[in-house]
Amino acid sequence: MRVCRTRLYRPLFMNRSDYVDPALCWTGCKNIGRSRSLSAIGDHNLIRLKLPLEKVHPMNVPTANWSYPTAIRFGPGRISELADACKAAGMSKPLLVTDKGLADLPITAKALDILETAGLGRAMFSDVDPNPNDKNLEAGIAAFRAGGHDGVIAFGGGSGLDLGKLVAFMAGQTRPVWDFEDIGDWWTRADASAIAPIVAVPTTAGTGSEVGRAGVLTNSTTHVKKIIFHPKILPTITICDPELTVGMPRIITVGTGMDAFAHCLEAYSSPFYHPMSQGIAVEGMRLVKENLPKVVADGNDLEARAHMMSAAAMGAVAFQKGLGAIHSLSHPVGAIYNTHHGMTNAVVMPAVLKLNRPAIEDRIVMAAAYLGISGGFDGFYDFVLKLRSDLGVPDKLSELGIGTDRIDELVEMALADPTAGGNPVELTKENTRVLFEEAIG
Repeated sequence: MRVCRTRLYRPLFMNRSDYVDPALCWTGCKNIGRSRSLSAIGDHNLIRLKLPLEKVHPMNVPTANWSYPTAIRFGPGRISELADACKAAGMSKPLLVTDKGLADLPITAKALDILETAGLGRAMFSDVDPNPNDKNLEAGIAAFRAGGHDGVIAFGGGSGLDLGKLVAFMAGQTRPVWDFEDIGDWWTRADASAIAPIVAVPTTAGTGSEVGRAGVLTNSTTHVKKIIFHPKILPTITICDPELTVGMPRIITVGTGMDAFAHCLEAYSSPFYHPMSQGIAVEGMRLVKENLPKVVADGNDLEARAHMMSAAAMGAVAFQKGLGAIHSLSHPVGAIYNTHHGMTNAVVMPAVLKLNRPAIEDRIVMAAAYLGISGGFDGFYDFVLKLRSDLGVPDKLSELGIGTDRIDELVEMALADPTAGGNPVELTKENTRVLFEEAIG
């Protein structure tokens, strides 16, 4: 019997003074997606803001304030509110955690300037690898403690966001990080009162970690990725500013965008019951389908960049329903070969779709209809192949430098990955090996 290990989000609400129109809340934002009913949310749960909930930026780029799954300040130029967000989260001396690639870029310098101008210092930790590991975490915790910091700004793509959240989580703990793996009620072992507040600022549009309650960490000894979970890892405030993603290199735009699509696809395909996530997942796929090709063709298309940021957040909200073999294969490949997570997801996607077809065909037929794709499952499969080809995604893992010499190890790691239990078709040594053989080529 499978056990559903997905987590239900617990929205955090700010206490502000001005009433907002509930018809313009996130799921009903007419510039973000299609209209959705808010009857299940309730007016009493809506965030109160000093700003109008939605504005229209030139070029019809949406600006909005959302309260689900946490307080989100969305829109171009919202990075200017970083200092205010830190103060609202209770920080007076934050540590900005980002990755090595972002450390010297202008967007990071601008964030630090904003903090310094507001009297919050300009402390930064950037010793973060593309697949963050326990050594990065130890160094980050040491920097946090040595600097006397009282909060973390998790800044960047998935690596910076995950590591930043885990620094805030672990800086006040006395047990090793592996004691908080997402297993059963292990999260209750943590001292919740010792978790520092977090403000998240994504600079890519893929992982959705800015609205997640977990972080992925690689064990530097075993090279196994683990999911570390606690409800209070969910950032107190998230700033989604699509202008921060405009300078992303094409390959990162593709990889992170396909990561968002993989999150939505696997959540939608998951056998577990969670109709809220189901709806979010299929709309997230639509946003990626319509906007990822646009941002790859024109990296300055701010409206499409904004929709991709929405899709990334939606994928992370949706996959509380579950993930599956795309991630089960991708995690060990990334841990051993240090490949880009989203790009690896994109490469293995067709093989996993074919394996899962008997269990998901009816569901995919419905999704295809919603997405405007004719031909049912076959039409959807062909769409995925064409999307990958158009975006320049490698056809096989061998093109990323992965061979079959460690396939036995990859199979064992994939089966042990926590996402394996969410695959619609039960994974075995036999079919997982076949998946790797097909994906490697």
